[in-house]
Amino acid sequence: MAKDGSTAATDGTATGSGDLARSLELLWGTGDRPSRGPKPGLTLDRIVTAAVAVADAEGLAAVSMRRLSTELGAGTMSLYRYVPGKAELLDLMLDRVLGEPLPTDAERPVDEPPADWRASVDTMARTYLDNLRRHPWLLKINQARTVLGPSALRGLELSLTALRSMGLRDPELISVIITVNSFVEGLARTRADAAEAVRETGLSDQEFWDNQRPYLERAMLSGAYPMMAGLSEDTFSAEFDHFEFGLRRLIAGFEALVKERTAERATHGTTRGTTDGAADGTAERTAARK
Repeated sequence: MAKDGSTAATDGTATGSGDLARSLELLWGTGDRPSRGPKPGLTLDRIVTAAVAVADAEGLAAVSMRRLSTELGAGTMSLYRYVPGKAELLDLMLDRVLGEPLPTDAERPVDEPPADWRASVDTMARTYLDNLRRHPWLLKINQARTVLGPSALRGLELSLTALRSMGLRDPELISVIITVNSFVEGLARTRADAAEAVRETGLSDQEFWDNQRPYLERAMLSGAYPMMAGLSEDTFSAEFDHFEFGLRRLIAGFEALVKERTAERATHGTTRGTTDGAADGTAERTAARK
């Protein structure tokens, strides 16, 4: 058990599993430079950048303080002057990649009106899918207790702003984000698992299914699986875009809910409560939602 009460993960695959206080200091810029010793040749930014590059190329398991010391041409112990270990480094890596797709203040002026919420949901889903493609190791980590850094909070702020016009209750807005992210993660994980299976077995998808074809054909002819035997030839076609289909259905479902809430307000003259978004206690509630 870590001193902050969290369970320490020895392999650094769960966010928030290290020294929580130290991760927060590093994320919020209060622990970048060692307080003692000679002028350092490293920076926290260089260490995190190198860690993300290694994870992108070889997976999260390849990230270690020893490996990073080799990549950076520095002694392993010098890295520990910046970050306690892999668990805390993972918190920094996650916040770094979460911030990559976010627009800068210059790219999105403060006075720019938010886009239609449907377009925002579409962009949210596509951006997250692209981020998972570039950083597939994100699918391998446990984010149940994410340490909230600047990028995580800014991303949530932008998402809530873009979705505010839906007119839903605050817990429902959070649920919209969770639903979209869960859909994208599920699809991305299926694709990543398929690619990993090819690498591990040396068999292409076509070869894998060709090996099963004789058995499947006999099963279909047996009469035991009438529904499956009656499926059309293109049922499992790679040309069918499951992402587009699922995303369109999600947006349609959200539209139905928005119409329902709009009708309720028109009938009862009620307005959406804002207590969930009040300033007092925002940090505590945000942490609880994560």
